[in-house]
Amino acid sequence: MGTKKLVAVAATFVAGALALSACTPQPAQPGATATQPGGTQTQINTASSVSVMWNQPMYSMNNVTTFGNATANANIVYLTNDNFIYYDKDLNMVPNTSYGTYEKTSDDPLTVKMTLADTAMWSDGVPVTAADIILAYGGQSGLFNTVVDADEVAGLYNEDGTMKEVGAGKVYFDSSSAGLQLIKDFPVVDGKSVTVTYSKPFADWEQYMSTFGAGLPAHIVGKRALGIEDPTQAAQAVLDAFKNKDAAALSKIANVWNLDWNFVEMPTDADLTVGSGPYTLSEYQKSAFLTVKKNANYKGAHVPTVESITVRYNEDPMAAVQALQNDEVQLISPQGTADILTAAQAINGVQVYTGDEGTFEHVDLTFNNGGPFDPKKYGGDAEKAWKVRQAFLLTLPRQAIIDNIIKPINPNAAIRNSFFVVPSAPNYPAISEANGMGTVFADVDIEKAKSLLAEAGAEAPKVRILYGKSNVRRQQQFRLIQESAAKAGFEVIDNGNDDWGAKLGDKSYDASLFGWQSTGTGVTESDANYRTGGNNNFGGYSNKKVDGWLDDLQTAVDPAEQLKIVSTIEKQLVDDAFGVSIFQFPSVTAYTSKLTGIDPIGVSPTIFWNFWEWKIS
Repeated sequence: MGTKKLVAVAATFVAGALALSACTPQPAQPGATATQPGGTQTQINTASSVSVMWNQPMYSMNNVTTFGNATANANIVYLTNDNFIYYDKDLNMVPNTSYGTYEKTSDDPLTVKMTLADTAMWSDGVPVTAADIILAYGGQSGLFNTVVDADEVAGLYNEDGTMKEVGAGKVYFDSSSAGLQLIKDFPVVDGKSVTVTYSKPFADWEQYMSTFGAGLPAHIVGKRALGIEDPTQAAQAVLDAFKNKDAAALSKIANVWNLDWNFVEMPTDADLTVGSGPYTLSEYQKSAFLTVKKNANYKGAHVPTVESITVRYNEDPMAAVQALQNDEVQLISPQGTADILTAAQAINGVQVYTGDEGTFEHVDLTFNNGGPFDPKKYGGDAEKAWKVRQAFLLTLPRQAIIDNIIKPINPNAAIRNSFFVVPSAPNYPAISEANGMGTVFADVDIEKAKSLLAEAGAEAPKVRILYGKSNVRRQQQFRLIQESAAKAGFEVIDNGNDDWGAKLGDKSYDASLFGWQSTGTGVTESDANYRTGGNNNFGGYSNKKVDGWLDDLQTAVDPAEQLKIVSTIEKQLVDDAFGVSIFQFPSVTAYTSKLTGIDPIGVSPTIFWNFWEWKIS
């Protein structure tokens, strides 16, 4: 449960809140044709399949790891796995009783009982069991990790953001969940039921029900990690390893959990495609497309009408529009620009949806890489590092970005001045006023930036900015930032990379430009973004006061108290020159009139949330 990198949404709270090249596969039977690169054609069975274009390929089927935490992955996980809850078009949480039920059985202490339904089944015919819930809990809670030293943890990661294998007997699951960390006592397992007890009240316990489902199959993890072929025995061995805190077994389980489900083309081992949802992965061509087909063993409530969905990949939003015009795809949701909107609206027989997404653009700074914003650069002088951070943020041309890039799509667009809440949320005015972002960073102030750099003794600091290299809108933003910062004396270096998502947190950059998309509506959704060592805290920011306030927010059930705590946290983030938010994403979703049931929502998985209601004529 938490924000996803890529086109992402800030967590919000209280009433009205929102929670951060391609080619065409060979079809099963003849239909329309689609042109591949090089001019060749393949056929698509449009009568029983839907093709969607997305801007980034899926690279991990375990989207709750630090590495896999991305919308591109979450979309496919959602199509291929069931869960206890999902969000409808009005962002109401809807229990999915065909997967399982849950109930709060006590307030003091907070106790929740989950019971899996008989219809919860893995695609290989093995029932979903309590072991699967325990694996999700154990993998995401962080409570079973024996590698806890920050430097030792940092040494576990490769330069590309992937993890190394942890040494024998050492345990490290590459994930963290604020809610699951509160379940200190091992859950009580009784057949298909699992009961968890929280160590203190937790405001978002119900929103966090999704963290217990849609995980990896314990019987496959047990087979790969422990060499046990029998599914029942393998799953039980995984459960026992957590229950007994068996470091030798958990070390192997963690390595499999962290690494084995990371792939960028169809895996040779079919076990890696096993899921609990309406679809299963059937084909994946690297950097081009993947296809999911109906799961014959699925017995849940969300049986889809469409036989298969193909997700094609292309970073270029205009290529998505062209593919829609050619009927090579039936649904697109590219990053919107004025040209994209105009081009989509010009296509006959296409429906175009526009509005504000529950997604926001932001710039975060890196505190722990020895770069211009790290106190280590100045012999540990935190004040000098703060002045350089403050100076850089004062050069960011937020209004120019809005005027030049966003207003052509949304004339009413305005700067977003909150890390936590969307501008449409009832508490946005109070929080944005209290945090000071709109005052401190109201306008570009080159002279003040120059003065701060002089006080810090920082001459022509080099700032490497990470962003999606092929993303046209971010290319434009980078150029505006580079030109403005240069006036104050910064040398802004283009560190754009199409694999930017995997590089987040690898310390190879000094500032990052991307978006957050929420996975739900919980008040604690942003916890991992700003907490010391948080899963999404890629810049190494650390403030013990913020950590304490985030702890308080977990137990705050009173909306007034939530407002007070969030305002306090945001003010501290502004005071520390953590970064800035820029704008709310303008959305452009377009689809052929032959496709019905499309109704985008503002949290992950956006356009895919009701795929079982899609129909194609």
